[in-house]
Amino acid sequence: MASVVDTAPLVLDVGVVLLGAATAGYVARRIGLPAIIGYLFVGLLVSPFTPGYVADKNQIAILADIGVVLLLFEVGIEIDLRRLRKEQKGIIWGAPLQVLIGMLVATPIFLYLNIPTLGALLLALSLAMSSSVVIVNITRSGRRTTDSGTEDALLGWSVVQDITGVAVAAIILTLYGASDQPLAVAIGGLVVFVALAAVASKVLPMILRLIRWEKDIFLIYSIGSGLFIAALGTVLFGIPMALASFVAGLAMSQSSDTDQLRKVVLPFRDLFQVLFFVVIGSLISPAEIRGSALFALLLLVLLFTLKTLPAFLIAKFAKLKARPGQLGIGLSQVGEFSFVLGSAALAEGALNQSQFTAILLTVVISIVISTLWVRAIHRI
Repeated sequence: MASVVDTAPLVLDVGVVLLGAATAGYVARRIGLPAIIGYLFVGLLVSPFTPGYVADKNQIAILADIGVVLLLFEVGIEIDLRRLRKEQKGIIWGAPLQVLIGMLVATPIFLYLNIPTLGALLLALSLAMSSSVVIVNITRSGRRTTDSGTEDALLGWSVVQDITGVAVAAIILTLYGASDQPLAVAIGGLVVFVALAAVASKVLPMILRLIRWEKDIFLIYSIGSGLFIAALGTVLFGIPMALASFVAGLAMSQSSDTDQLRKVVLPFRDLFQVLFFVVIGSLISPAEIRGSALFALLLLVLLFTLKTLPAFLIAKFAKLKARPGQLGIGLSQVGEFSFVLGSAALAEGALNQSQFTAILLTVVISIVISTLWVRAIHRI
């Protein structure tokens, strides 16, 4: 067992990061920016690329991974597929179409720029995906100008995007990545895991109903079940943990007793997601920014052209119960999923460090633009 002296530096890092992030997030909100920008800024301050305090990035990253699992578990719980099919049918085909358009147009552009096939495909997919974290924050912000229909559409679109994107990413990584796992085995593992999650969605609510008045036990079961099911999908079936946690939450959302579960998971999700964005900020090297700026600008232009506009037009054509302009702009950012895809491409040697830095810059800039613009567009 590690001694107190061994664990104290980690506790200190977490304490410093959380206090700094809370302060920066508060300041960001006071000047009209999203709190996430404050978290990213703190990540930059505690990174090895800037002078002053340096946090242990690997230890913080572990906690951030837990946060992403809880985040996507809660997002999955938030979505009612039955209501989505009934009230927002256009999203079922509209979101996959938007992802497909983005990939078909962006991939040849990246190939023309001499990016390897794996990198071009993952980069195109990363631009087609939006940030579930940011979209959840947009729909819950005290300064939001969206109506309930637009908020439901944003959440639903993000969910269908995630389902589409992770399935496509699994195929891309199987065909072009270093893994030697056959495609049929990868898809079969996903199907089996979905079946297990469906079984869990029937059993777990019955357990939670029995212990719902035991608040401490209910808390442990709620958090433990989300982490266990997500890790099980990764360990046994090789499914990315973010997807596994989302599938588990989505299965749970079909139960009638999810309100209390959502209330329990939400504070933990909010706490750990701070660490995730701090980690992203800590990876940005100021020395790389100048060399990455032009490519980041290209990514931002492609993001607007291949995601904002298609989402706007599809929402109009499908007659969704949403404001098309706010929907398109609310989706106009990249975030956690794009970071995961970019990291995978970098690890495979399909992107260089400068291109990866451009992805990080695109994350920061697109989050700022979309969260501010989505509030202003309705007034305009």
